[in-house]
Amino acid sequence: MYSKTFLTLLLFALTAWCGCAQNSKKSDQKIQTLHTISSNEILEYATELSSPKYKGRLSGSPEFQDVANWCAGKFEEWGVKPANNGSYFQYFKNEFSEVNSLGAVIYFNGKEKTYLDFPEDYLPGSNSANGKVEAELVYVGYGISAPELDYDDYKNIDVKGKIIILEPGIPYTKNDTILAKWTPYAYHRYKFRNAVKHGAAGMIYASKIANPNTVHLDGFIYAHVDTKVVDQIFSDAGKDYKEVLKQLRNGEVPSFSLPAKQKIFIKAETKYFPDAQACNVVGIIEGTDPELKNEVIIIGGHLDGQGQMGDVVFPGALDNASGIADILGAAKALATSDSKPKRSVLFILFGGEECGLYGSKQYCEKPLFPIEKTKMMINLDMVGNGTGFFVEGGKSHPQLFTHFEAANSNYIHREMESSASRKNYGRPRSDASIFESAGIKTFGLWTRGSVFPVYYHHPMDKTNVLTPEIMEDAAKLLYLGVLGVANDESL
Repeated sequence: MYSKTFLTLLLFALTAWCGCAQNSKKSDQKIQTLHTISSNEILEYATELSSPKYKGRLSGSPEFQDVANWCAGKFEEWGVKPANNGSYFQYFKNEFSEVNSLGAVIYFNGKEKTYLDFPEDYLPGSNSANGKVEAELVYVGYGISAPELDYDDYKNIDVKGKIIILEPGIPYTKNDTILAKWTPYAYHRYKFRNAVKHGAAGMIYASKIANPNTVHLDGFIYAHVDTKVVDQIFSDAGKDYKEVLKQLRNGEVPSFSLPAKQKIFIKAETKYFPDAQACNVVGIIEGTDPELKNEVIIIGGHLDGQGQMGDVVFPGALDNASGIADILGAAKALATSDSKPKRSVLFILFGGEECGLYGSKQYCEKPLFPIEKTKMMINLDMVGNGTGFFVEGGKSHPQLFTHFEAANSNYIHREMESSASRKNYGRPRSDASIFESAGIKTFGLWTRGSVFPVYYHHPMDKTNVLTPEIMEDAAKLLYLGVLGVANDESL
């Protein structure tokens, strides 16, 4: 006969063995799923998202809704459930403009006429009014009127009926409480409205990027130009552009009218849609734990791009088809794996990021999970060209970051650096900053060590500038890191 002690020990050993076997099985399932994440499949997602049929994924456009529908269809296919009361969409107002041709920009210097070339010299204004304008030129620096800061770029100059030359930015850049006072004047929309308030008829913006984050104003026609164009205009007027910029950045106000013989002609062909709407695509994998499933981890990235100008598409492959493709790769793995998260995982593909962070603001104002139940948010933007990773905010939240470090150390083996979160007193630049301001622990995942040139807001931002291998690893990092956080009962 066996003693009670022996039977107790035997039962304990069998229980422990079963527990270890079960944990081992779960671990095996997790690793098996990890190996299903494929660079070829993720590149296929990025290729679809960058397809000309979506016309650059301009938020608010019918084509943006088409690409949102495609993403929702992938969620449904994999078993990622709709997160907004049975819907995959969270809608918000999003006006936009179609740019129906490349238009034209012509520079006159007396009898000399120079036709600017697209996209080397200029880009049409994404929200320009439709029409033509030709006028003399006035340089207005940053285009700011801030009496409480004793600063006015329009002081002692007349811009009525003229075309202004405008610089992006503000004269103060140190990240402190003083910057916060300047920040309202950093927005493109403010600068454009202030120009119209002072009577300007048009504008050339010394910032040559496709930019939907501007504003449509009736009758106000503008284009973006390369700074080399401004340099030539200044040189023809006997001015040193570099010296004027130095004065501007020192807080001086070097605004002036250019000689009457110097003029600009701008032609824009656009159509404005003031009542349009866009959406976030929201899908959820519900947690398996009865209590922890009420807490959520958010994986997000912006789905929208810069749109199309005439027949020229801005594919937005790196910015941000890459980030969305990585998220889709991780979503498929998490949804189809037998190893399920204890906490819920919410995927948000944001609309309106390029227009002014509309989608992230909409979510934080109307969250689908309580803010206090949101354990973390990780944002992916331009995660598709490089050899290593950078995690913004990782050092500020080590208990969360340790899961991503372990995933990288054990399975991925990429160089990965991180930084601490830092309060930003300036204009928010990413969806992550909106979540951070809402009180949510936030990471920003980036790739570093670019392999190919980065064509920011440019028609050359195509899938041939992506490195699919690191996109696969980004999806794997998400899959393992988020699963680790989701199952960490100590958080």
